[in-house]
Amino acid sequence: MTNMTGGEAIIESVVANGVDTIFGIPGAQIYPLFDGIYKQKLNLIVPRHEQAAAYMAMGYAKSSGKTGTFAVVPGPGILNTTAALCTAMGNCSPVVGLTGQIPGSFLGKGRGHLHELKDQPGTLRSIIKDAFSITDPRQTEAVVNRAYATAAQGRPGPVTVEMCWDTMAAPAEFEPPAAVVPTADTPDIDLDSLAAAARMIAQARKPMIMCGAGALHASEDVSALAELLNAPVTAFRSGRGVVAEDHHLGVASLAARQLWDDCDLLIGIGSRLEMPYMRWGNYMQYESKPSSGPKLIRIDIDPAQMETFAPDLGIVGDSAHVCRLLVDRLQSLVSPAPDRLDEIARAKAVAWNALQKVQPQMAYLDVIRQVLPRDGFYVPELSQMGFTTWVGGLPVYQPRTFVESGYQGTLGYGFPTALGVKVANPDKAVVSVCGDGGFMFGVQELMTAVEFNIGVVTIVVNNHSYGNVRRDQEMGYGGRFCGSELQTPDFVKMAESFGARGYRVSTPAELKPVLATCIELDQPCLIEIQSERGQESSPWEFIHPQGTL
Repeated sequence: MTNMTGGEAIIESVVANGVDTIFGIPGAQIYPLFDGIYKQKLNLIVPRHEQAAAYMAMGYAKSSGKTGTFAVVPGPGILNTTAALCTAMGNCSPVVGLTGQIPGSFLGKGRGHLHELKDQPGTLRSIIKDAFSITDPRQTEAVVNRAYATAAQGRPGPVTVEMCWDTMAAPAEFEPPAAVVPTADTPDIDLDSLAAAARMIAQARKPMIMCGAGALHASEDVSALAELLNAPVTAFRSGRGVVAEDHHLGVASLAARQLWDDCDLLIGIGSRLEMPYMRWGNYMQYESKPSSGPKLIRIDIDPAQMETFAPDLGIVGDSAHVCRLLVDRLQSLVSPAPDRLDEIARAKAVAWNALQKVQPQMAYLDVIRQVLPRDGFYVPELSQMGFTTWVGGLPVYQPRTFVESGYQGTLGYGFPTALGVKVANPDKAVVSVCGDGGFMFGVQELMTAVEFNIGVVTIVVNNHSYGNVRRDQEMGYGGRFCGSELQTPDFVKMAESFGARGYRVSTPAELKPVLATCIELDQPCLIEIQSERGQESSPWEFIHPQGTL
């Protein structure tokens, strides 16, 4: 037995779960937690806003597959993280948030203690996967272990762990926690469903595979299934790169749309299938199952997905495991259809040529893709450049290297998330591309990048506006611009005032050598792209296409 505070015991259990990095900001209720971080010599990254702590943990998790951890005070502190928490829920990132509570005797009394919320765990459960409370310090190890298992298993997502102020500060006797060995998350597969899926696939003439976040670890197995069928593999956001988009079967969303009308079977792997059934359909009308289109097989570890959007046939299981079993069953039933390769190549060429009208975004993205290493990370934003990447403006070559916000579409997530990506992948290039509006949501984290030498290259496209809002107001509201046009700072001087390197360019040709220099420096760098309001062509006709090109 070892005598320590509740906060120290939490950190010991966190370390037993394999954590070596925490993003966090200390405060009164969680001083013992940070004392434990100090004693354990963990890598502590201290941002300038609680929201950024959670975004960094999310970027760390999304890019590495490991669980990200952050620590902030309760009440307003944990509430400040909720934009990041709902984003992590939307893009399936395993994140654990450590926080405090008011003293135990005040719980439920409504007395108005420091940082008191009426129901902190209940509030959080409405947003995230689960919220855990350690009421008995003897249960610290069990609760922390349960939290990390919950975040990582099934459909990954964020959870929180809280402990009351007085409990966290009080010394007690604790057993040293045992190292946690993660267990494989492979539920039993229904063999009848597997056999039925194999028959459906064998009978299909032109199947297509669509991947989401649930397939990020299954690249090899998805590729084997695709190559057995010569089936195109596509994704909208999180699943991009599961099959490289320069592979003959890898297609971005606009190319996939060219193949959709002839598709007779869609195999959704770890995906909500937003692209074909919402973006290509009626985005404003909920459907519980497909009303048209090809037969649908869904492979997902989350059984609830089969009820949210019902397929013709669903298989609940780990995507890699299910794909391996399907390949084994299909080996003797199918052979690759040779004529499909020409169809796929034509679709990719048609889509790529059509996208060239989206300027200047495509010219800048082409330069970024030329300079960014194949295994480098690209973190977009809710911006004209970001929307252009959704439809294939920036080819993605490896899983996890395109770090998106998922269905939440959270403005301002990009830059702080990219910092977490770089902390998780210090030897890889990380480029964050923001608009001036979204970047300013987290501009203070430039100081974090400088202090901890987090070598993210941040590209800010300065069009002096919330560009997408301005475009919508121009097209749909008669040019009555309300709240969409912005004044912006001198981004170069601002970056330099933080201690980062600042650059300014105005053409793709100017960007190329500057970006290469910044990646080589591996230091916090900001590159401002000067742009005029309303200059960018809209990519939205390709995000919601009405048909083939």
